[in-house]
Amino acid sequence: MSSKPISVQLYSLRDACAEDFDGVLCALAEIGYQGVEPFHLGGMTPQAFKARVTDLGMQISSSHTPWANRNEPQEVIDTISALGLTRAAGGFGPEDFVDTDAIRRTADKANDLIAVLQPAGIGLFLHNHWWEFEEVDGSPAYYLLQTLCPDVLFEIDTYWAANFGARDPVAEVARVRHRTPLLHIKDGPMTKGDAHVAVGSGKMPIQAIIDAADPDVLEWLIVELDACDTDMLTAVRMSYEYLSSNHTTSE
Repeated sequence: MSSKPISVQLYSLRDACAEDFDGVLCALAEIGYQGVEPFHLGGMTPQAFKARVTDLGMQISSSHTPWANRNEPQEVIDTISALGLTRAAGGFGPEDFVDTDAIRRTADKANDLIAVLQPAGIGLFLHNHWWEFEEVDGSPAYYLLQTLCPDVLFEIDTYWAANFGARDPVAEVARVRHRTPLLHIKDGPMTKGDAHVAVGSGKMPIQAIIDAADPDVLEWLIVELDACDTDMLTAVRMSYEYLSSNHTTSE
């Protein structure tokens, strides 16, 4: 397996970010993270945020702000460009995958976004939750969207793709490996409603998941823990130590 740099979705540390955003960035740099994926910019301009992350020796791996399908296209283009990125994030809710007609409407929205973003040199990647992997007409809803949106890239959230044990996350990554530059790596008990745990401490087959990605396409492993019963910064530190020691190092 080729080595890949490790980032962290700042949503994991949203409570700490609300108290001391810059302190969180400093702590992550000290841990050794090579990148961050923001869900907001801590009140900074995109240029200032990028400069601060760079000053700390990190990169912006990707961004969940602004969300491509929830913000005005020009805001998306301007912000993503100022962050030095070439892809905007998108994602849809449970109601967008309830049946075949809903999935087709969702695919149309995604394809329309691509048509707007591409002239500015920006692509679209989608982030999933578990509901995309609920079955509709005998197969996971995401499969139809993947077929209908050939130009969409994916940030597969590997824990949600497992759908609490109903799906094989290794197979789901392998299915779109040629279209997946980003992986959300999280771990947990695979029980709906239970908190996540530090990567390497739960039931996810982390090594097999990473190996299922295309090493020529995969760019970043991104730790995201939505909630923990333990201190979140400690869990984020443990996640980095596990990945860097057992699975990947900075390129």
